[in-house]
Amino acid sequence: MAVTTATLRDVSPGAVFAVLEDGWSYRAWVVGTKEIRHVDASWPRQGSCLHYTAGVGPISFGDVTEVKSLDPPRGMVLEARGWPAGTVGIRLTVEPTQGGTRVVMREEPERGIARWLHNPAFDLFVKIRNREALRRLGRAARRIGEPERASAHQPARGRSAS
Repeated sequence: MAVTTATLRDVSPGAVFAVLEDGWSYRAWVVGTKEIRHVDASWPRQGSCLHYTAGVGPISFGDVTEVKSLDPPRGMVLEARGWPAGTVGIRLTVEPTQGGTRVVMREEPERGIARWLHNPAFDLFVKIRNREALRRLGRAARRIGEPERASAHQPARGRSAS
């Protein structure tokens, strides 16, 4: 099992979870995702799916990720299907910390070729990829949180009445 942890400074758990709840955002932060083709209207409820195209360069494949469980704003469990490799279980845990949010991403092959070929070198590759994914997740969450921070720091006389 590959476990990757990141502390996202100046990012609220709510902003992180807002990104996770937006199936269309996965292209922006999940490394290797080329396109989100469709997101079920019920996303991120248990059993809902997002349909994506993944790959590197000219090599690509289309498949789905399904929500296995959801515990807002603390986390979610996903099952990513990736033909021909099989399925991978992904557990995302979101925890508040002093000055930010700690995100833990646990990824483990569950079925198919990926499970048979699972080894320490595979885990290292996954950790490197997921470190970048969590960095991107933090960047996306910061963009969501920017309007709150900007209005909180804006002088009172500069605020417009709405």
